[in-house]
Amino acid sequence: MKFMSASRVTALLAVWLANTLFAPAQAQLVIDVTGAGASRIPIAIAEFSGDRVVSQALTSVVRSDLERSGLFKLIDLTTPVGAGDTPPYADLKARGADAVLGGSVSPVADGRYETRLLLADVPKQTAIATQSYAHTSGQLRATAHRISDFVYSKLTGEPGIFSTRIAYIVKTGKRYELQVADADGANSQSALASNEPIISPVWSPDGSKLAYVSFEAKKPVIYVHDLATGRRHVAANFKGSNSAPAWSPDGLQLAVVLTKDGGSQIFLVGADGSGLRRLATSPGIDTEPRFSPDGASIYFSSDRGGSPQIYRVGVSGGAAERITFDGSYNVSPRISPDGKSMAYITRVGSLYRVALMDLSTKQVQILTDSAKDESPSFAPNGRMIVYATEVNGKGVLAAVSVDGRVKQRLQSAQSADVREPAWAPFNR
Repeated sequence: MKFMSASRVTALLAVWLANTLFAPAQAQLVIDVTGAGASRIPIAIAEFSGDRVVSQALTSVVRSDLERSGLFKLIDLTTPVGAGDTPPYADLKARGADAVLGGSVSPVADGRYETRLLLADVPKQTAIATQSYAHTSGQLRATAHRISDFVYSKLTGEPGIFSTRIAYIVKTGKRYELQVADADGANSQSALASNEPIISPVWSPDGSKLAYVSFEAKKPVIYVHDLATGRRHVAANFKGSNSAPAWSPDGLQLAVVLTKDGGSQIFLVGADGSGLRRLATSPGIDTEPRFSPDGASIYFSSDRGGSPQIYRVGVSGGAAERITFDGSYNVSPRISPDGKSMAYITRVGSLYRVALMDLSTKQVQILTDSAKDESPSFAPNGRMIVYATEVNGKGVLAAVSVDGRVKQRLQSAQSADVREPAWAPFNR
């Protein structure tokens, strides 16, 4: 995993992709969770009153969402609680619940439903909040994720991520797919399929587009793909390799890595492919750029100092500042949504793991205990990091909380391999 000469980047990247062991893509990823937050919130989720089939479909997803977060302890409650009912507070208190979620599901016109919620404080025996949603039977999972976000937000004070999406790459035989799924791995859909490699997917700030690299032209070319329409356009197709796209926070530019001038160097280009500008000049390999949330800086990996390390440079150019100093291999910088921390891949002995640096204090915490981690990506609320790793010679996706306490593994139901996850921003 050492940096290579610029002339070999494209060829070796293609070889690596061609030889990566992928298995058939499946419709859904299954999540196994280990660990929990330092102090989990005990919550009872009652069966909603009204339509039993719809109620069970909603509450099963909500329970799974909240339990998967590692921040909630689910308390058993067999008594249905409607949105207008008084919860059985004495029983809930005896069971150790701090909160209870109840609801009512009612059919309305045109085959639609209205789901009304009650979130209540058990010790105080008062309502925390109420909410209602209109939906169809085909929108049950999406509605359940919205309910989970509602509960998470009210009880933690932070936005939930259950309604967000992830993108990742899968290969079936000689066929590559760029897939998009719900954050829980369900509802997977193929955004693009090709007989040539697809790599480096990254979301636009509004979540409507993906930039990625495709080898369908027998060389790496950067495309911008509109998910709603399926239309796409070329953003960078210059001489040599075009790779590693990253969106600016305003969605107007991409930072890209080009070899058109003889080495892997970072450029800025408009998302429409116009206005190319070189950002910096280096005798080494500069790659994996990422904008800071304020758009003022770009973090990137480079071997300009003799070993792969992470640097930062202003978007107007100038001298680059080295960010990582511990160890001889630190790559793949990803900046948290609040700009306060940086996830990256560091080598510990012969192991490649996800690390987190506090950018103000430079303190570093190793978050994972696996051996071949790559491609970290922050959840939009900054609380989780999804990444790719390898288990028993097979690529899987995994996620870890930023305190390292909660770990998740996302695996195909039939052992398919997936790579290069990218967590989408909040829906807008």
